[in-house]
Amino acid sequence: MKLTDVCVNLTNSQLRGDVEAVIQRAKAAGVERMLITATDIESTKAALLLCCGGQRYCTAGVHPHGASNYDKETITSLKKLVGKDDVRAVGETGLDFNRNFSPVDAQLAAFESQIEIAQACNKTLFVHDRESQGEVLRILKNATAKIPLPPVIIHCFTGSREELRQYLANDYYIGITGWIADTRRGAELREMVADIPLDRLLIETDAPFLRPHNVPKDFLQQHNLPATMKRRNEPALLPFVLAAIGACRNEALDEIAAATENNAARLFGFT
Repeated sequence: MKLTDVCVNLTNSQLRGDVEAVIQRAKAAGVERMLITATDIESTKAALLLCCGGQRYCTAGVHPHGASNYDKETITSLKKLVGKDDVRAVGETGLDFNRNFSPVDAQLAAFESQIEIAQACNKTLFVHDRESQGEVLRILKNATAKIPLPPVIIHCFTGSREELRQYLANDYYIGITGWIADTRRGAELREMVADIPLDRLLIETDAPFLRPHNVPKDFLQQHNLPATMKRRNEPALLPFVLAAIGACRNEALDEIAAATENNAARLFGFT
């Protein structure tokens, strides 16, 4: 099966040291394409250097954690970067009220600005929503009332059934990570994932975070990797996210893989 990982933090310090090995293990596991996720201007520039036509593309944006540094200079830089052909989405942007590493007002302003940028360039909007209590949806709907939105991805969905219902009602895409394989935190998600239509489903690792709990214990040994990597996620583990989704939906893995591939191709202009 051919797979696309739509969220890889390949510029993160946990992965930078062995990027080429990470890419090769991903290919061996059937992960032929990646969307490298940017979280600020510098990581966007770094992600562009890792792009490789047909195999690796990237996003351009500022994560809500860094919203306090979002200013006019950021906007100017971002508008230039989103015009690059290898940039296929705007983000990772959105709101994170779980940690509030940036003040709420700053998060709101940065999110609204990046929505406007996505509308202007008509590139997919890559959205982070963690415990926003409906604010992400409210802002997106307000933006839609002014100018049509490009396609929207709710990345790493971990919200409630009602949030899922409303996101789907607005035709947004839903990204599922290894959270679904977490027996403690992912119980509600495992119950809900069957409610996502196949034409709105995406799979992602969010590597190096959220390592799936269903990865075999001997994975590191099989790949001659040190024990210090036992908690690190990487794109080669995307098939385990797929397997967890398949078990919850009671569907063939090749059917889910084909659907998510078609969705990724449609959203990011993959050929």
